[in-house]
Amino acid sequence: MTNISADHVKVHFRMEVDEDGWPPASVESLWAVDLGDGTVRLDNTPWFVRGVACEDVIRVDVDAEGLRWAGETVRASENCTIRLIVLKDGGSATARQSVLEVFHRLGTTGEGIEQYRMVALDVPPGADLPRIQALLEHGAAKEWWHWEEGCVTAAWRATATG
Repeated sequence: MTNISADHVKVHFRMEVDEDGWPPASVESLWAVDLGDGTVRLDNTPWFVRGVACEDVIRVDVDAEGLRWAGETVRASENCTIRLIVLKDGGSATARQSVLEVFHRLGTTGEGIEQYRMVALDVPPGADLPRIQALLEHGAAKEWWHWEEGCVTAAWRATATG
């Protein structure tokens, strides 16, 4: 994410919590840049929201309290959101940082969160998709992490099947 500026706003996403209590909240707030026309451009990677990625343009509705609630995606960014729960070394800060660094070398950005031992990756279209997917599978096989696709593109799916 870039530095927070006066154009940044919080956008709230409603989420369904499953019978296992996941995700751990029914609302996630993401930073976004207000585009001034009833839409925002997401400026960070979602931890739990499915179907959106950093730089997507989202229509928002403002409620009576002034909160912005996410509506439809107006323009998808072609970025992917990939999330990992780090198992290696109990998901320590060092383990999460090493995960971020190895994926960063393949063209991603992201951040970690201690509470859930998670790493959220933003995978732009120019990243090395085949190597990222191979590393995700390798790490899962080695039980270094579990991972999921939060939001993927046609290019990601074509790489996975190609």
